[in-house]
Amino acid sequence: MSPSGSPWSLSLVFLLGMASQGINCPSRCSCQYLEVNCTGQQLQEFPVDIPLDTRQLILAANNISYLPAVELCFLADLVYLDCRKNLLGDDLDFTFIGMAKLVYLDLSFNNLTQVTFSTFSHLLSLVVLKISDNPNLVAIEKDAFANNTWLRHLDVSRTGLTFLDTSTVRDLPNLRLLGLSDNLWHCNCSFLDFITWMMESDVHFPDADNITCYTPAGLRALRIPAAEAQLHSSCLTQLHEQDYVFLCLVGFCIFLAGTMAAWLAGVCAVIYEAHASKGEEEEEEEDTA
Repeated sequence: MSPSGSPWSLSLVFLLGMASQGINCPSRCSCQYLEVNCTGQQLQEFPVDIPLDTRQLILAANNISYLPAVELCFLADLVYLDCRKNLLGDDLDFTFIGMAKLVYLDLSFNNLTQVTFSTFSHLLSLVVLKISDNPNLVAIEKDAFANNTWLRHLDVSRTGLTFLDTSTVRDLPNLRLLGLSDNLWHCNCSFLDFITWMMESDVHFPDADNITCYTPAGLRALRIPAAEAQLHSSCLTQLHEQDYVFLCLVGFCIFLAGTMAAWLAGVCAVIYEAHASKGEEEEEEEDTA
């Protein structure tokens, strides 16, 4: 028998064949070295029996609506998680609490509604975060990414966002790419600070032609550079209703203070004159006596 046909060689071939077919691999998923791929398998729930040493997990294009924090916590070595095109939504706070090594996270094309500080605060190594194409995402807290200091690529395009606090992204020291296109930006004076930061920042904004104002109607579809010029003109040189109210209050206070000062001055003058007149009368009486 040739060496290639020895029992040891046949056993090795058999074991390698079994490994390539995915020993301990989740049902309906394919497994390679440190990678589990469950793309497009119509999964309703997070798959079980994922090898604990998995580094890359792909769950794209399924019907998963919930990510169990406990099961994810066991995957402590995971660095890549792709959950795009699922039904994830509502509350994801503390879901990724045990995934400090995660570098890449894709949650695009889901039903996210908000991002709070507790959503991604435990992902201390996160470099790429994609939460685009979540049409129900309407709020991102200003300190939502405070712990994600390694974040370089953030995509929030095509969501329901109307406002984003400047400090949310300005305080990310490694941010290099920020997707903002096709959102419902409300270009008012409160948003001017963010627009100014965009114009002065070194961050790259892909698809910049589609970063436009949605409201108010007068600025609809206006690109950010043009919106900045108009907002500078209207917000920094023109007075608004609250400004007139403030000026009226200041004027009334000045008028009231002036009136009170004049009244007090008059009272003091009368008292002084009365006192002076009384003193003169007493002197005249003393001279007469």
